Amino acid sequence: MPVLAKLKTITGRIWAYVRDDRPFGGKDPPAALFYYSRSRAGDYPRAHLAGWTGIMQADAFAGFNQLYEARRQPAPIVEAACWSHARRKFFDLAKLTKAPIASEAVRRIDELFEIERSINGCTPDNRLAARREQSRPLVDALETWLREQRDRVSSKSEIAKAINYSLSRWPAFTRFLEDGRICLSNNAAERAVRGVAIGRSNWTFAGSDAGGHRAAAVYTLIETCKLNDVDPQAWLAYILAKLLDHPAKRINELLPWNWKANQGQLKAAA
Repeated sequence: MPVLAKLKTITGRIWAYVRDDRPFGGKDPPAALFYYSRSRAGDYPRAHLAGWTGIMQADAFAGFNQLYEARRQPAPIVEAACWSHARRKFFDLAKLTKAPIASEAVRRIDELFEIERSINGCTPDNRLAARREQSRPLVDALETWLREQRDRVSSKSEIAKAINYSLSRWPAFTRFLEDGRICLSNNAAERAVRGVAIGRSNWTFAGSDAGGHRAAAVYTLIETCKLNDVDPQAWLAYILAKLLDHPAKRINELLPWNWKANQGQLKAAA
């Protein structure tokens, strides 16, 4: 995002972290968390996630690499690669150059996404069972095929780069076959940052670093509302009117998912 600095704009960064357990029937409500920074240095995600462990699905940004290292404290974050990013590299080549290898790679990856659509919302165990029966043979065949194609093309070609993007991270790409909670892509986070991309054409730039931090806070609230099917304007109007008199120890009640449940109870009582 553009940020005003000494009468010119610099490129600031908005980082988005999304939790959405609905694809595997999880009970925790979805939420989005945004941060602003002056640069894209890996120090920022390391600070954002300090003390956190778990599974993170992301692109192959090198700034994340230290999060996955075995020596990381309190424990390494488990990397799950995004198949949408892998597919995009082949799709672009198929669209621009009509490359048959790229087109075939897209077709094979699309078969995996088709299986995922059929098990969306199922329990982790059911998802894992379906993947072992249906997805694993396709993934194994895809790996063999990709290695064969890589031997046939120039190592400096664009199609070789696309193939290497996947094969060099194959354990992270195939991790969804071992854990039913893992999705095939991080599209939830991609959708969450869409508002930032659209907004830039309207608000032009942030006025300062402080403005960037405020923007991140506002996007956190709005995108979390949208993930929970809550009207952000209605929620904000209620919160701004209620917040001054609301006990700090009961701030949990005002979170979008709790507010939505309370509103539903009030309507039912009426």
